[in-house]
Amino acid sequence: MRPLLGICLLAMLPFAASAAGPAPHPIPTRAALDAEVAAAMKAAQANGLAIAVIDDGKVVHVAAYGQRNAKGDPLQTDTVMYGASLTKAVFAYTVMQLVEEGRLDLDRPVGEYLDKPLTEYPAEDAYGPWPDLAGDPRWKTITARHLLTHSSGFANFAYLEPDGKLRFHFDPGTRYAYSGEGLILLQYVIERGLGLDLGAEMQRRVFDRFGMPNTSMIWRPDFAANLADGWTEDGTVEPHDERSRVRAAGSMDTTIADMANVAAAYINGEGLRADTFAAMTSPQRPITTASQFPTLQDELPPAQRRKDLAAGLGVVVFEGPQGPGFYKGGHNDSTGNTWVCVKQRRRCVVILGNDVRAERAFPRLVAFVLGETGVPWNWEYGKKAFID
Repeated sequence: MRPLLGICLLAMLPFAASAAGPAPHPIPTRAALDAEVAAAMKAAQANGLAIAVIDDGKVVHVAAYGQRNAKGDPLQTDTVMYGASLTKAVFAYTVMQLVEEGRLDLDRPVGEYLDKPLTEYPAEDAYGPWPDLAGDPRWKTITARHLLTHSSGFANFAYLEPDGKLRFHFDPGTRYAYSGEGLILLQYVIERGLGLDLGAEMQRRVFDRFGMPNTSMIWRPDFAANLADGWTEDGTVEPHDERSRVRAAGSMDTTIADMANVAAAYINGEGLRADTFAAMTSPQRPITTASQFPTLQDELPPAQRRKDLAAGLGVVVFEGPQGPGFYKGGHNDSTGNTWVCVKQRRRCVVILGNDVRAERAFPRLVAFVLGETGVPWNWEYGKKAFID
């Protein structure tokens, strides 16, 4: 098996180096956190938000604020919320366990795990339209590393293409462009090629292992008793979607209490070798665009690219005042989530918002808890207006 980090990481080693940094930012007390969240929610006009804080690899605060639905039922720490694209980071953690076990090789073409050419598998509702790639041999070069670093060459999803067909926009492995379809392809290889049930694997390898009793990749009837609906930008209430299919790109339901546990496990590298954790959370692919979306925008001239920003494996990594960190966002019309970790002192903040307007408060709240980290908020959200 090839080295986990790969050539592209070795070329970026200066990025990963960090100085001792400033004195540690004090983690706020629970009372101070409560007051800051209340003020930030009011300024952002957000109806519901939950937050977890990890310090020195341990969960120190878990709290929920506001409402979980239009009736005014309170959002609680065990309220089931939509994980959105935070799913991708948890999926990557599962994938890297398979890599350690020798079930997957990050740099082996994923088509080699299938019994027949990828393009000969019929299109299925739960997966990408792989027959669309017939006639373009570049599918034969795609690796798991390409898929986990969003460098497959695909649009975010095929249905977003003008004709709804999956295609390559660039050679796999040559640049970053966010693609949920790429993660779905890796799921397909795990399920069709390795013969594994991804939902069951994530349940066993992550949810059960790290104490996440109210997390699942598909809808569970017991979630209905304490479930968060969402609010859109214009204040419309959006009912919680009962997702019936496992989708590596974003089907996970979870709670802030559960996410606190997985964030602590993540920053501690539990269940993985040290080199595997380092590979996941270190630069793998340069990020060369002005913002994350639209996904297929032109690359910036080399002199204008951020040298402190890169793709890890399932997360985005950055270099800031406190040294290296990583994060993952999650978003839909009525959901705003973020998960930020800094490696120094093993600190993380997880925020789940069942109101998309909560995103306006993310920079303020993360800085209040962790201090200045260097999270690339403007790259993540473009020109979104944040609150002070």
